[in-house]
Amino acid sequence: MAERVCCSYQNVLSIQNRVCCLYRVSTTKQVDHDDQNQADIPVQRKACREFAERMGWTIVYEEQENGVSGFKVSANDRDKIQLIKEYAEQDKFDILLVFMFDRIGRRAEETPFVVEWLINHGIQVWSVNEGEQRIDTHVDRLTNYIRFWQADGESQKTSMRTKAALGQMVQEGRFRGGSAPYGYDLVPSGTYNKRKHEVFKLEINPDEAKVVRMMFDLCVGSGYGRFKIANFLSEMGIKTRDGKNWHEATVGHILHNIMYTGVLRSGSTQSKAFPDLQIISPENFALAQKLMAERANECNALRTMPRNTRGQSLLSGNVFCGHCGGRLTLTTNGTTRINAAGEKVGRKRIRYVCYNKTRKRSNCDGQTGYTMHILDKMVTDILHQVFDRMRSVEENEIISRTHRSAMVSLKKRLSDAKAESAKATKEYESLKLEVIKAVQGESAFPMDVLSELVNNARTRMLDANAQLTELNEEVEKSNQRIEAIKADYRRIMEWSEMFDGSDMDVKKMIAGYIIKRVDVYSDYRLHIEFNMSFAQFELGLETEVEYAAQDIVS
Repeated sequence: MAERVCCSYQNVLSIQNRVCCLYRVSTTKQVDHDDQNQADIPVQRKACREFAERMGWTIVYEEQENGVSGFKVSANDRDKIQLIKEYAEQDKFDILLVFMFDRIGRRAEETPFVVEWLINHGIQVWSVNEGEQRIDTHVDRLTNYIRFWQADGESQKTSMRTKAALGQMVQEGRFRGGSAPYGYDLVPSGTYNKRKHEVFKLEINPDEAKVVRMMFDLCVGSGYGRFKIANFLSEMGIKTRDGKNWHEATVGHILHNIMYTGVLRSGSTQSKAFPDLQIISPENFALAQKLMAERANECNALRTMPRNTRGQSLLSGNVFCGHCGGRLTLTTNGTTRINAAGEKVGRKRIRYVCYNKTRKRSNCDGQTGYTMHILDKMVTDILHQVFDRMRSVEENEIISRTHRSAMVSLKKRLSDAKAESAKATKEYESLKLEVIKAVQGESAFPMDVLSELVNNARTRMLDANAQLTELNEEVEKSNQRIEAIKADYRRIMEWSEMFDGSDMDVKKMIAGYIIKRVDVYSDYRLHIEFNMSFAQFELGLETEVEYAAQDIVS
């Protein structure tokens, strides 16, 4: 917060020597501490006062800006610049004195005209280090502009250097500064910077990390949105670090923060994953991002995951009418009857209905609706078949089989690339020899034709070698893919163990992860499209499968 010190000395002021000093630092850290590149407030104040005393001037105002960037903040948004302009219009001072002219600002398109405005209003503009800025001649105006154009450029260079330095910090696993994100503590590292201040490092806070994991589990496992997660935590008596109830925006920020996978970030720069900072697995984090992206309003037309997990239906967001392609939505109606005892007995009927047909949005020739418990039972039986096939094969066998299939294709491409590279290289070398013959007058080919042929051969050779390099790198990454396959396999096996005993919200999320889309046709004929991450296991199921009601056995 900027502060102002008024030093008005009445009855001792002489004409044309009333001074207003402006002091500014870009960061709050410079208010009371010396900086090698930029003088802090006490240094600026001392220099200006000594300069005014030497010149025989009297300081009547001292205006101070703390933590205000002269490059990022426009003069129109700086209270002190506007106040100084008011003083100038009211003839309250004669000279504006600064430590250096860049204290007025660093914007090439703006600051020179602030200086010109002051001079045109009868104010002399002085710098302790650079003297007076005048605009009497064209050269003066040019100098005025060039000075702030250079300051603008220095600010941009400083910004780039700062970004590069912060990027280097996160690449090395060092925290870039500020307060520790929820889930972490700042602890002394035992190392010191050039100012002899101890540098702090991040360390996982076990209690807070449990809450972070709970947030991701609720998001991924139960389909909770950030608002529902915030309410759940508050109801459980789990407070924020400040002892307050959780806000949905804070939960959303945590769910989107890649740092919980152990990756540090500064702008567009990201570090490798540091295991000692990992709270959430990369796979779980990726699932959360995919789920939240699909449930966003702008993705509603393509959504296949449930937007919410309320209700007792298994399918939500991924079930469609096979005839018109419209979504199936839930509807509830009921009937009442009088039983033998003369009591009213209600019967509730829940159905999936074609939204397009019921709202007359298209000429759908399919059924209007499908009874919920029948359709859900069919899909549950399909999931049981999937789980049974997964359990019937050992982990090493299924992972080996899946990886082997991928490697067969990769090795075939690698073999073809090697052959193409060898062929292109041989052709290129042969044409270079032909060029030598042409120079010696022994070739039947004109030089211009040979030159074109050599260039084309060289391009093919470079392209073939580039593809070969990419495929070799892909082979080297095969171990990473094995780990990803293992993670997918174990996740599905966990789901198979917990599915039957889970609440409906969990069942709904599991169904959404395994089944991408269910198209329902008349007489309960189903077309199931599985997610590719599941289809990779080659369990005898294709990516897309047709089912008839009589084909599904519990």
